[in-house]
Amino acid sequence: MGQMNSDDIRAAVAAGVLTEAQATNVIAIAEARQGSRDHMPADDEPFEFFNGFSEIFITLGLILLFSGLGIGFALAGSGLLTALVSALLCWLLALYFTKKRRMNLPSIALSLGFGAFLSMAYVAVVAPNMDTFDAAHGIFLGLLGMAAMAAYFVTFRLPFSAFVFGLFGIVTIASAAAVLAGQEILFQLRNPFDLTSGSTYAYASIVFGILAFIGGMYFDMKDPHRVGRYSATGFWLHILAAPALVNTIAISTLAIDGAAGYLFTTVVLLFVCLLALIIDRRSFLTAGIGYLGAIMIWVFGETESSMVTMLLLLGVFITGLGTWWTPIRAKIMSALPDAPYKKRLPPYTEPS
Repeated sequence: MGQMNSDDIRAAVAAGVLTEAQATNVIAIAEARQGSRDHMPADDEPFEFFNGFSEIFITLGLILLFSGLGIGFALAGSGLLTALVSALLCWLLALYFTKKRRMNLPSIALSLGFGAFLSMAYVAVVAPNMDTFDAAHGIFLGLLGMAAMAAYFVTFRLPFSAFVFGLFGIVTIASAAAVLAGQEILFQLRNPFDLTSGSTYAYASIVFGILAFIGGMYFDMKDPHRVGRYSATGFWLHILAAPALVNTIAISTLAIDGAAGYLFTTVVLLFVCLLALIIDRRSFLTAGIGYLGAIMIWVFGETESSMVTMLLLLGVFITGLGTWWTPIRAKIMSALPDAPYKKRLPPYTEPS
């Protein structure tokens, strides 16, 4: 019998043989005997979008199925019935593809479809022509969607459903901000991410980003070895939190006139880089790549040669950081003082 590795343990968790807590304990014991980072796979932020071409094939079939269903009901002139039947069908199909077959890509497609069709049903009831859909309706739509996706997550334990839950959360918070500001439209389109312009959406983005980040850290800390659905759920919440926080703060600092704006943005991005390394989530650094490029263009000037220089330096930086992510993170984590939650972050090897 060959040696068991982390992929085997992840498969056992996915099959329901082990719980996340049991899997974490098994890995913790093994690493305590053999060294924390030395025996972990190089891919220390595991992510699976699909397993095999069969999942792509089935997902394509689902898209065609719901397209035909939608066109058929549209010809019959019943948008509400289309949305309700489609949402119900997404749930029923998820009972097979998600709970029984545990297929990733079809499950993602069905959860997206369930949320989208539920939204269509709500809009068909309250604002059939979208002319009367305002920010107040957006609050109710967001709350309804969050409740539905929470039930979806509890039923199917699908990490991606947290992403759809978060999308409804964005609608809820942005709509509430618009109502408080006395706006009838859902989003303020002029400088939507600029805090200095007084944009209600910018403040809503900050609030949402903080809440999504807290949620992501909650799930991450329940599965620091990243072997089960808790860390996968955290992954999707961080995917939402990163652009909400980084875009809003970086755009707001860049809006400051003169060199001060670029200097503030540089400080922000350095902090984002440090945070990404500490929590071992690359999504935050990915969200800031464009702003790093903007700072380099400011430093070297807006010429063709500076553009080439910017791309080369940015490429070297991202490639190097990605290549030596683990040893860099280990040095940073070792330098940080001990804190109550430090041991609940992904493990690292003490540098020799």
